[in-house]
Amino acid sequence: MYKVFVFFSFSIFLMACNSAPVGKVQVAEDGKVTALSFGEEITQTDVISYDEMILKMAGSDSLVTKVVGTVEGVCQAKGCWMNIVSENPDQPDMFVKFKDYGFFMPKDIAGKKVVMEGYAFKEVTPVEELRHYAEDEGKSKEEIAAITSPKEELKFLASGVLLLN
Repeated sequence: MYKVFVFFSFSIFLMACNSAPVGKVQVAEDGKVTALSFGEEITQTDVISYDEMILKMAGSDSLVTKVVGTVEGVCQAKGCWMNIVSENPDQPDMFVKFKDYGFFMPKDIAGKKVVMEGYAFKEVTPVEELRHYAEDEGKSKEEIAAITSPKEELKFLASGVLLLN
């Protein structure tokens, strides 16, 4: 009996260590999966594009909104942050963190669309923090060492995220 207990305990431990973030499935009326939900449950209604959000941010330093964008990269350590990019290459990227460190995103979603609800704001990121994120992203030692000055960034604190299919 002891061996069975040890085997199951070890199995559960291994599954917990290798688990990827699991989102809640959102299904349309026709039965098709439309999105995976992470964090607080949100809907796909009243969403603005990333470019619209940037226009609204031009006159202020923060904005509470729901926005759709394309994922450029995700923290490869835990999935604890992601970068969002515009369809327009002239627009800035947006660094996204998750409210209260309460949920993570899958690490393999680069190129996918997401809907996020939360708070957009501008902030200066210190060099050490930029280097930490570059390391999380898997950048080379040379790329990390090349980061030598703080950067004003567009950031987003997401309370909920939908990973669209």
